Amino acid sequence: MRRRIVGLATLAAVLAIALFGIPLAGTVAKYLLDDERSELEQVADVAAVSSSIRLARNEPPGAMPETEDGTDLGLYDTAGHRISGSGPLEADELTHAAQAGTETSGEANGEIVLALPISANGPVLGVVRAATPHSEAYTRITEAWLLMAGLGTVAVLLVWLVARMLAARLIRPLEELASAAHALGGGDFSVRAHPAGIPEIDSVSVALNSTAARLDELLARERAFTADASHQLRTPLTALRLGLEVALEAPGQDLRAAIGAAIDDTERLQSTIEDLLELARDSTRSTDLLELTPLLTELEYTWAARLAADGRALLITAPADPPTARASTAAVRQVLTVLLDNAVGHGGGGVTVAIRDAGQALAIDVSDQGTGVTIPTDQLFTRRAAGAAGHGIGLALARSLAEAEGGRLRLTTPSPPTFTLLLPTAESDGAAPAKGHLADAAVADAAVADAAVVDAPVAVADAVAVADAPVAPVADVRAAP
Repeated sequence: MRRRIVGLATLAAVLAIALFGIPLAGTVAKYLLDDERSELEQVADVAAVSSSIRLARNEPPGAMPETEDGTDLGLYDTAGHRISGSGPLEADELTHAAQAGTETSGEANGEIVLALPISANGPVLGVVRAATPHSEAYTRITEAWLLMAGLGTVAVLLVWLVARMLAARLIRPLEELASAAHALGGGDFSVRAHPAGIPEIDSVSVALNSTAARLDELLARERAFTADASHQLRTPLTALRLGLEVALEAPGQDLRAAIGAAIDDTERLQSTIEDLLELARDSTRSTDLLELTPLLTELEYTWAARLAADGRALLITAPADPPTARASTAAVRQVLTVLLDNAVGHGGGGVTVAIRDAGQALAIDVSDQGTGVTIPTDQLFTRRAAGAAGHGIGLALARSLAEAEGGRLRLTTPSPPTFTLLLPTAESDGAAPAKGHLADAAVADAAVADAAVVDAPVAVADAVAVADAPVAPVADVRAAP
């Protein structure tokens, strides 16, 4: 493409110079020939003036005026004989034609000839003949043409150089775009095209960068969703497997109860998958009211048996009239699932889920009687990556889901470990901007976990102080047997 641009620009310059140069060369040649004839006419006029008086008095003509080298100037009588000056001894055709009283000019015998008649009140007394070789005029014409050709060549060379520079400026960003496109096609979504200063190419660069960013985001979402889904599905799958293994350890017993429990676990597994898919596909914050009572009932049914198998109890407390929160039930279910799973796997003693009013926010406290959390806060909610500090996937996912709903998840007290989920109430929800759910939050949770949630409502931020306060005794609405 570079060669084509340079070649076309050079060809256009050559054609333009030829179209203007050829007519100009003809005009220059005609001008120089006319100028040569004008010089001959001036010389002939001077000679005619000096000779006319002598011819009128029948006196011998004097010498002709001096001329440039190569120019002949002669005086001829009416018989055609040269009587003074230089030139042919006998008059040529143009000189004979001038004896009729008319000035004549033309080319003869390789010369430019001008014949000027001398008359005195009517009759022609003689003819002045001035002639110069063609070579004189053609030399000047050739010099002018060579100068024009040289200037044209310089112009073509300049166009060639400018075309090369412009082609390089145009081709270089296009080559970079092609390289970026190849890298993008090869799976490197971090590639970016740099501005070239050319609006048309920059618009393509912006489009390519936008495409790369979207593909990179989609890939990050896919990876995050895969990790989050596998994490959230591990617990129900483990419970299902353990239930079936326990049923198989006692041969001969009725497996109906085990099959029923497996079906229930399968339904909860399906519910978890549907929640994850719903959160991954939803791109805006939920505007539905949180269905708190069914959610707590489901949590009790799911986790009480698991804790009871280890000799531990589940206590769920809530006020008689808890505040109404506006959040996705699926998102809150997954957040509480992560917290309860951590309490079961890493905590000790009884597990408490306490619902309370935290000002203009709904607070859900999940605590156990374990030894406490010793992991630094900046790592506790950070997704673990290769070569980087972090605690894991669960808490990072839980905090991301909480922030996506306009809320906040924080470690209230390290020992005994208490995690608090703050959700905006329906009355304070107007200040919360729209955010994504599972996929967007999973991509964004690489930020420092202990940073303030900018997108959370002001009411939730103000409720942090309330969340730090000790949990007041409330009614025990449901507890594990």
